[in-house]
Amino acid sequence: MEKVDVVVIGAGWHGLAAARTYVEIKPTVKLVVLEAAKTVGGVWAAEHLYSNLRSNNLLGTYEYSDFPMDEATFGVKPGEYIPGRVIHDYLHRYAKKFDVYRRIRFEAKVDSVERQAAGGWLINIVPAADKSDRRRSENNINENTRLLTQKLVVATGLTSEPTLPGFSGSESFEAPLFHCKVFPQRADELLKSAKSVVVLGGTKSGWDMVYSCASAGVQVDWVIRKSGHGPMWLVPSHITPFQMWIEAIVTTRCMTWFSPCSWGGVDGFGYIRRLLHGTQVGRWLVAGFWALLTRSFLASIGFEKHPETRKLRPWINPFWHGTTVGILNYPTDFFDLVRTGAVRVHIDDLSHLSSKTVHLASGASLRADALICATGWSNRPPLTFLPEADEAWLGLPGSSSQAPVEEGVLRTAEDEILDRFPGLGSRPDVFGPTQKPFPGNEDPTTLKQPYRLYRFMVPPAFLEDRSIAFTGMMQSYITALNAQTQALWLAAYLEGKLSLDRLRALDKELDDYPKPAGTGTVEWDTVLHSQFGKLRYPAGKGLQQPDFILDAVPYLDWLLRDLGLEHRRKGGLLAECFAHYGPRDYRGLVDEWRIKGK
Repeated sequence: MEKVDVVVIGAGWHGLAAARTYVEIKPTVKLVVLEAAKTVGGVWAAEHLYSNLRSNNLLGTYEYSDFPMDEATFGVKPGEYIPGRVIHDYLHRYAKKFDVYRRIRFEAKVDSVERQAAGGWLINIVPAADKSDRRRSENNINENTRLLTQKLVVATGLTSEPTLPGFSGSESFEAPLFHCKVFPQRADELLKSAKSVVVLGGTKSGWDMVYSCASAGVQVDWVIRKSGHGPMWLVPSHITPFQMWIEAIVTTRCMTWFSPCSWGGVDGFGYIRRLLHGTQVGRWLVAGFWALLTRSFLASIGFEKHPETRKLRPWINPFWHGTTVGILNYPTDFFDLVRTGAVRVHIDDLSHLSSKTVHLASGASLRADALICATGWSNRPPLTFLPEADEAWLGLPGSSSQAPVEEGVLRTAEDEILDRFPGLGSRPDVFGPTQKPFPGNEDPTTLKQPYRLYRFMVPPAFLEDRSIAFTGMMQSYITALNAQTQALWLAAYLEGKLSLDRLRALDKELDDYPKPAGTGTVEWDTVLHSQFGKLRYPAGKGLQQPDFILDAVPYLDWLLRDLGLEHRRKGGLLAECFAHYGPRDYRGLVDEWRIKGK
């Protein structure tokens, strides 16, 4: 059985950054990356691409700090969204340049990970299920394999395992029925032969499926569940009244002050945050800020200008949405497809299926040559941890009543958050009596435990062990910056170069919430900040996992302070407060950390 020092599971943004950074700080490490797909990229792997797939980010904001996506090499101009094929090429080149690619074993699906009594983790690997076009090379797994590693980094992300609801009558549908994840494999045939399709789901993936089909001349009936949360917010990259750039808004420090954030005080401007969220006048200013933003979103779209586009107006204020606020990144006017009838919108529930027909709860019947489901993803890593009793203690989400956090501690955490941020007490009831999960999907309201990871990376029960960490178990607009900063933090932590005493001291200094008796500093910090998401982003993913918009820059501040690095990186107070942060501001972090360590 092969033995290695470090295994990284996943070769997307976070997995590649984790591997590259670990190799950079410890060149002699024996490190292996396991990737279930045939190519690098995670959601941007070659087999997951289709013609209209683009990033939500404009050029210059979706790249690692030390590997710019320059126009000459990648062919994308400033102000343009980045095509999926370019992102895949970028990540492939990154893996090659920084000596990660040769360490990747493709088509290697991790079936289970088992903690060993003597230390380390035993990884059981099986070849990927799709045996067609399997490429035999030293970089591919072609048979069941086991690896023993001392350190494990799980970078499988939150969009690995699709959830496909069960539908009454699906066995007699007699047409393709699939999750949007497999659309790239179906697209060519479907768009050539189909006359009409039904798309189910109002998420960004649903919008993407609708646009891809309708812009190819296929009639689309778009079903957004009446019993769900309605259409998501999609807005242009620049919004009125001053044509502000969305990505600049969410990464400008003064803007972040207008969002409640349980770790926001790490930025050193806690007094401003206390004024804005702890006083009546401050909360009036915060409400005004979000009202202006909401009016700007609505004005930039003009939902009310047509009866069909009116159906796409979101039901819940964007303040409560998190990263389910997306960007209109399509090359032509999406709403023109709705106005002209190429897309018919149905706010209704799916009742059952019959031969090439989707029946709605209202009694309407929709002819369909395919049913494409944009119905979300499992929020758990697509592998099993053994022994199974360890799963809750690993900080993974679940509905078990054996979750290690007592109800009293959870209530205390929520009381403390609401005391600090009273405005969160008026959050909408997004799981009211009319809302229900997709058939066959887990009801989020039964979730006893979301991800409970220290700094959103390490299971508190395993903190002293320094043998396992998770990266990328969050949603954010600044994926690349999160990936590279988490990578440095976890490499320093796993190598024993990040003092746990220092972390505990910082927690006591920065988190002045009184912890319940009998609860350790690390455990309380973890519960407090993971519970915050439930209150802050109920219409987003906050109930299940970290969901960052205006919380992202303070999160980077948090990790940099842990590492002893400067988190205010603009060089002057005015720029620090009013200039937006981007990849160039975080260049050279590893070198800074090395120098600091000396």
